[in-house]
Amino acid sequence: TTGLIGKWHLGDWTLDPTRQFHPTNQGFHYFMGLTGGGTTPDNPMLELDGEERQFEGLTTDILTDHAIRFIEANSEGPFLLCLHYRAPHSRWLPVADEDWAPFKDLDPQIPNPDYPDLNVKRVKNMTREYLASVASVDRNVGRLLQALKQKQLDQNTIIIYSSDHGYNMGHNGIWHKGNGHWVLNKNPKPTPNIPAGQRPNLYDNSLKIPTAVLWPGVTQPNRVVTQTVSNLDWFPTLLEMAQVSRPDNLTIRGRSIVPLLKQESQTEWDNDFYAEYSTRHQSKTHMRMYRTPEWKLIRDFLNPDRDELYHLTKDPEEANNLIHSQDPHVIKIRNQLHQKILSQMKSIDDKVLQQVEQGS
Repeated sequence: TTGLIGKWHLGDWTLDPTRQFHPTNQGFHYFMGLTGGGTTPDNPMLELDGEERQFEGLTTDILTDHAIRFIEANSEGPFLLCLHYRAPHSRWLPVADEDWAPFKDLDPQIPNPDYPDLNVKRVKNMTREYLASVASVDRNVGRLLQALKQKQLDQNTIIIYSSDHGYNMGHNGIWHKGNGHWVLNKNPKPTPNIPAGQRPNLYDNSLKIPTAVLWPGVTQPNRVVTQTVSNLDWFPTLLEMAQVSRPDNLTIRGRSIVPLLKQESQTEWDNDFYAEYSTRHQSKTHMRMYRTPEWKLIRDFLNPDRDELYHLTKDPEEANNLIHSQDPHVIKIRNQLHQKILSQMKSIDDKVLQQVEQGS
């Protein structure tokens, strides 16, 4: 039995009369949650049994309640459950009193307090609320683990804890994710494609995500996988975990991380990473990025004056943009990474590449 509880994030696509893109037509037997990208942190509108209605209470708690019921109802046979919380997306409050209490009077450390014109007061206030929202997730994950233990499933269940993107909390003067917002006392002036207040980005803080895997009998406590992996890798990983053959009719771009979890030698593991992000709503961009463990190049093919190059080993906070450097070595690196980006775009038939080749 397969179930999805929480955020599906395909929005209007699920409203098609055929419901082709609804979770229950995409491999899930059971769905409870929101087909769109967001809802309120309390008293949310959620779908249950095919109908949307308002629930009373805290959203994270409600989703966990239904996840526990799903586990209890399917504990006698194999199941797969995806529990997608809305938190810790903003708006962060309200949360349970026990989640807010440790942070309401906290004077938090923030990552870039000396960033020019940073609104420190606002960043600290957001940080308090964000930490409380994270605490609500932690508490509810604990509830879920306890439910597995009570059903004696804790030693026979693989648990993957991860996220779909990172987050900025004052880092580099912004908050939010890849479609970030400036958090300054005065916003930079707008440009034709970038409204005032917006800072679309591919910073590491937007890209990197928390990930932990508990695989009884396989993974070891406190062991860290240092290789680069991505969310594309989960599908082939789950297939191998479940001992299911890869479908011949599907293009699988990721790679199984089971060898990494089993601590098998992977001397040829590729730690480079490619990402793309075209924003269409608050701003308009065509960002493409190639990242090695040492360097990162970001090209915005719609706004070339926004290109960025960072030497990550010397500048992990990505504070010094070297895109205009005249150093011969830096120029060589920039050109190499640019070719890597073009190669990746070609391999996936990126339509933006056609615009680049036509000079548009």
